[in-house]
Amino acid sequence: MHTPRRLTVLVLSALLLATSASAAVATPPRPDPSHSAPTLLATGLSGGAGSTIGPDGSLYVTEPRSGEVSRVDRRTGEISTVVSGLPTQLPGTPGGAIDVAFLGRTAYVLVTIVEPAVVGLYRVDRSGGVTPVADIGAWSIANPPDTDFFVPSGVQYALESYRGGFLVTDGHHNRVLRVTTRGEVTEVLALGNVVPTGLETVGRTVLLAQAGPVPHLPEDGRVVAFRPGSQDVREVASGGRLLVDVESGHGHLFALAQGTFTPGSPEGSPAAPDTGQLLEVGRHGDLRAVAVGLDRPTSVEIVGRTAYVVTLDGEVWTVRLGHGHGHSHGH
Repeated sequence: MHTPRRLTVLVLSALLLATSASAAVATPPRPDPSHSAPTLLATGLSGGAGSTIGPDGSLYVTEPRSGEVSRVDRRTGEISTVVSGLPTQLPGTPGGAIDVAFLGRTAYVLVTIVEPAVVGLYRVDRSGGVTPVADIGAWSIANPPDTDFFVPSGVQYALESYRGGFLVTDGHHNRVLRVTTRGEVTEVLALGNVVPTGLETVGRTVLLAQAGPVPHLPEDGRVVAFRPGSQDVREVASGGRLLVDVESGHGHLFALAQGTFTPGSPEGSPAAPDTGQLLEVGRHGDLRAVAVGLDRPTSVEIVGRTAYVVTLDGEVWTVRLGHGHGHSHGH
């Protein structure tokens, strides 16, 4: 991934000025009028979860309810199923095919909470079929975390390619794992009860979104940065309600907030409808709302000046980013 110098400087500045990120908590993010309102690109997916930009430039989205991955044409919104046969979501759970990423031209899918099927990493074959390559659930059962848990196999959330393998977040076991295509699983970073969710990489630095524990207060919604091999975690920004993703693009960093958590809802429940926000991370850890009123967003990708936001009910929305924010950045 090519990383613009401006974005690298932004990340370094944010790390050096991490203590100022608390200012974002005091003032709720307000929409930036230079950005456009969200526009519906595609609808009808069987639920929406993780996403990525494939080597062909299309948007790929996991569909937990049907156990599929679909390609979405970024220009027309046309949807075509490219992967099937993944374990489907169990009723009443946030599981199933939760995220997708590529190594070269080969796609891999992260699947969670689907016992007795394999909980872990699946490789997509040329035919569109799938083969499990790493049983993350079994490894998690054999290597329980130090934090409290009630799902022994964990609740994996995000998949990000990194140095020939993958990084995986477990929002229930509160840790980041490294998973290889040979099926090896190791712990990269152990955390307290912060609920790690989305991942992004900028060079060798890993950016991590944290939803925070129930009730997912704004001050607990953070973006942090670390480097594998080090337990040194630096805060980049805070103040988002139930953060579920972080993404670099358009010369800046963006975070995706799913929205307001309903008090009394079970752990793992989504935010209230139409309360999600796409947020831009400022140089001093402040968060500025780029788009508001999103309906339970789950992931975001950015190509050039356009953000593609996937929602829980199977929609893809686009947000046109404003001018004057540095160089564009694709995948």
